[in-house]
Amino acid sequence: MNIYTTDKIRNVVLLGHGGCGKTSLVEAMAYVSGLTTRIGKVTDGNTISDYDKEEIKRKFSITTSVVPLIWQDCKINLLDAPGYFDFVGEAEEAVSAADAAIIVVSGKAGVEVGTQKAWDLCEKYKLPRMFFVSEMDVDHASFRQVVQDLTDLYGKKIAPFYQPIRENEKFVGYINVCKMAGRRFTDIGKREECEIPEYSKENLAICREALLDAVAETSDEFMERYFNGEEFTFSEIRAAMKFNVCDGTVIPVSMGSSTELRNIHNLLNDIVELFPSPDKKSCNGINMKTNEIFEANYDFSKAKSAYVFKTIVDPFIGKYSLIKVSSGVIKSDDTLYNQDKDAEEKLNKLYIMQGNKPIETTELHAGDIGAIGKLANTKTGDTLSTKAAPIVFGRTEISKPYTYMRYKAKNKGDEDKISQALARMMEEDLTLKNVNDSENRQTLLYGMGDQHLDVVVSKLEEKFKVSVELSKPKVAFRETLKKKADVDSKYKKQSGGHGQYGHVKMTFEPSGDLETPYVFEQIVVGGAVPKNYFPAVEKGIQESVVKGPLAGYPVVGVKAVLYDGSYHPVDSSEMAFKTAASQAFKKGFMEAGPVLLEPIVTMTVTVPDKYTGDVMGDLNKRRGRVLGMNPIAGGKQEVVADVPMTEIFGYSTDLRSMTGGSGEFSYEFARYEQAPADVQAKEVEARASETAE
Repeated sequence: MNIYTTDKIRNVVLLGHGGCGKTSLVEAMAYVSGLTTRIGKVTDGNTISDYDKEEIKRKFSITTSVVPLIWQDCKINLLDAPGYFDFVGEAEEAVSAADAAIIVVSGKAGVEVGTQKAWDLCEKYKLPRMFFVSEMDVDHASFRQVVQDLTDLYGKKIAPFYQPIRENEKFVGYINVCKMAGRRFTDIGKREECEIPEYSKENLAICREALLDAVAETSDEFMERYFNGEEFTFSEIRAAMKFNVCDGTVIPVSMGSSTELRNIHNLLNDIVELFPSPDKKSCNGINMKTNEIFEANYDFSKAKSAYVFKTIVDPFIGKYSLIKVSSGVIKSDDTLYNQDKDAEEKLNKLYIMQGNKPIETTELHAGDIGAIGKLANTKTGDTLSTKAAPIVFGRTEISKPYTYMRYKAKNKGDEDKISQALARMMEEDLTLKNVNDSENRQTLLYGMGDQHLDVVVSKLEEKFKVSVELSKPKVAFRETLKKKADVDSKYKKQSGGHGQYGHVKMTFEPSGDLETPYVFEQIVVGGAVPKNYFPAVEKGIQESVVKGPLAGYPVVGVKAVLYDGSYHPVDSSEMAFKTAASQAFKKGFMEAGPVLLEPIVTMTVTVPDKYTGDVMGDLNKRRGRVLGMNPIAGGKQEVVADVPMTEIFGYSTDLRSMTGGSGEFSYEFARYEQAPADVQAKEVEARASETAE
């Protein structure tokens, strides 16, 4: 592939609801631009961007892939991002590397939750965008309805560029709304002029008005002319479009058919003509040597720097770090410096990724996207630059995983292999976390949802040949007491020669501090227990609180007071007093009104207004206490509630089904509270049966 300068590059991410046709659109653009000679199909598992075995099996995108293609002497780096919410981390990485976005909407399914989430992502990163309404060849596809729904959601900035012409339920042509001219398809990428059908004129008037509204909104002069009934020329409309698409005040709506390759050429023209090259976007880092802001701004004449926005780790094709060059020109024989890891990296080879196919290249100019193979120290989010000018760019904000399951190796002895495989997968997927919960003797896998974890398990089996089984995780309860108990405990053992003798009298009561396991005091008078045995008594308490007598959970909030006892001048020992104290603790704890404490989390749930009642009702069922509601932008509510940790298992799936996928949640640990009697009884019984096994 040729070398392209910054002004000839367009980095475009494809976003949208799962199943709206993004991958099919990539195939259509690849074919029309001449990159491929056949059109792959998602159903056949032979597309460029869905190359992973899991993607082929499940027939949807799981990871972001880059497909560069050439159109009008420009290089368009298409980033095909997954639409399903469990893989949002991939979409966030893709958006961080893009300079513009195409939000794909199915003409049949219409505007969906994923459409709105894609819009929100573009707003967050201030990306210029356009909508592409796909599946216009399908029965009951309605371009007019999609435009109407988008206008209702986002206002007058929505500007339809084309209107489909349909005859006998077939998609045969389009009307260019800017030119007010009809076009009939004759072949791939070819069309001829035609009359505007009478039946299209009513809808055309609506589209034209929406387009002119959007143009009029771009300046006071245009607004005045519009109100005076003056017409805008085609060149005025197009010039206004280019300027205002870049600053997000006009959002074009295009349409077409990926399967019939219809109107794809116009989409490619619009990408080149309307979307900005990388140098139109600011990009700032920090020069760690001077502590000054480094304005990279995708300027090829500045010091070399690049941001690693994604990592591909595959047992078969190896490790590739996907980079976006932020400044300068990176060459295949460069040695770059990773300030984050304080390590130099020799490149050897530089690649352009075409799906999973690496193509060697000699250099990448500022703003271009490429890949470097086998970097030893570099991970996603790191910056590569020169040692003379060590630069660091801010890391992409990736969603935090809150759904978790316990996992175990199906085959004994596979634990190390599983751990290594997960470490490699976590390099690639920043929304995956592997946590060792030693307190409950369990290993936990965190992800964005049940489907995400299911894919991880499947990949472990397919790629790394190890099997795990998922189960419901244990929750970290605590034990404490509510009353005071007075205990007399004697440990006496005689077996010829030296015996064992330790005798303590102790009280146990609540300390009032649930942050600390225990407080130990001694008020022994007259040497009933010699001072040198006090540490042994405390050691007995210290070891006992690790695993409480009620259900084997750590103990908190206990005040233990040693007030009396006795000793034997020959048989007493530290071990005897430690054992006596341990027995005293077990007995005293069970007599002092023992209770289980359950962890409480403060949960924030963000949902559209209409679902607030359902969400609050569901939180009540989960023994949650709603603390408050805050209205936020976009007709949404933030519901804040304290919920017991035991009740949030499976919440991700339930919230999605309750809100059609539009709800989001996060939580953080708040405190421990006494568990209700039924929860305590159930947990004690479960622990008893576990111990019996």
